[in-house]
Amino acid sequence: MIAIIDYDAGNLRSVEKAFLFLGEEAVITRDRDVIFSADRVVLPGVGAFGDAMAKLEKYGLVDVIHQVADKGMPFLGICLGLQLMFETSEESDGAAGLGLLKGRILKIPDCPGLKIPHMGWNSLDIRPDSRLFAGIASGTYVYFVHSYYLKAADEAVVAASAEYGTRIHGAVEKGNLFACQFHPEKSGDAGLRILRNFINIK
Repeated sequence: MIAIIDYDAGNLRSVEKAFLFLGEEAVITRDRDVIFSADRVVLPGVGAFGDAMAKLEKYGLVDVIHQVADKGMPFLGICLGLQLMFETSEESDGAAGLGLLKGRILKIPDCPGLKIPHMGWNSLDIRPDSRLFAGIASGTYVYFVHSYYLKAADEAVVAASAEYGTRIHGAVEKGNLFACQFHPEKSGDAGLRILRNFINIK
């Protein structure tokens, strides 16, 4: 069973539908017992970094997420969920992230001819040994919607990157922790393959 963490951040149903399409049981929940009984946990979300962290605190989910990470349960952050896994964001001065991984969330720089938010399909430069992208060729296109991007402190955790006025760390993986800045649930067959890879990770 896959627990999809509910913290009023939107975009939960489309993630749930993608897992159901793949034949998986998926539950949208903020119940700690349900989350701890799951086989793997997903943190999706759209919205502002500071507001999202405040909601996670309000619902007592910060400690739950840290326990999930510490237990070694496979954990996947999607879009805002990826950003929240890191330390800070330029979007919300003074708001601390979950700090599961080291790095900062930065504003995508203005660049002639590029619109912000970065919205649409973009290709990925994929690390060959990535578990999340097993069977997916470098250069594959996925769907992004974001105005802020990850700059991970440790390049070794970066599983895939994209170019959009700057180098965007588009996906990360370290141990049981995985995350995508793009939306795999909206990225066609490649996105479904990414989610299936996550399902199959031991």
